[in-house]
Amino acid sequence: MFGRKKKDPGAPKKVRFKTIRDAYALATKEYKFVLLRCLAVFIPLWAVGILLGGQFGRPGYAAFITFPLALLGAFFYFTRMASSAAYASIEGEPGAGASVLMSIRKGWTVTPAVSVNKSQDMVHRAVGKAGVVLVAEGGFGVRTLLNDEKKKMERFAPGVPVYELIVGVNEGEVSVRKLQKRMKKFPKKLSAVQLRELRARLKAVGGMNIALPKGPMPKNIRMPKPR
Repeated sequence: MFGRKKKDPGAPKKVRFKTIRDAYALATKEYKFVLLRCLAVFIPLWAVGILLGGQFGRPGYAAFITFPLALLGAFFYFTRMASSAAYASIEGEPGAGASVLMSIRKGWTVTPAVSVNKSQDMVHRAVGKAGVVLVAEGGFGVRTLLNDEKKKMERFAPGVPVYELIVGVNEGEVSVRKLQKRMKKFPKKLSAVQLRELRARLKAVGGMNIALPKGPMPKNIRMPKPR
């Protein structure tokens, strides 16, 4: 009665299938003929492999070897489409920047909406070995929010590097699509011990509870790593 529940051996497969299904549904909202597009990548790659094998008199063997490679190429193209569609679905929505930050797999502790005004301009806080990164999104009021939040960080965490980013499409701003990549460029300046102390100190500062758009990808869909 109180024994351990048996694990479902098919659970991982169900999760993977749901992941691919969700990604496909996401891609079809932004692109037409998603399956045909993937086939247009898969077939030429496989055909080239078979032709190369034919040059050595082993087309069947080449077809067997290059099939998974062509499939991998098509799947990579599919994930890029799904990722692009996911970003497109949240661009311009309040909280889009926070959604991107919270989808970063490791290295950062994100507190969304640490500061918000009536116009839904907001500032999010990310804490990592680089220090504190304040990410703002919204209209003209974001600069005031950023300055206020930066002063607060300098008061609560003196000596810790504090960086500022504004999400947007104007000059000097970072687009939602490039936000993850930009976060990876900050130099690491804190040790593991210093980072733990910083997180503990800022935990008391907290944030605000707001509704955020889903994305940029559902958490169970892996996005290609930025290069």
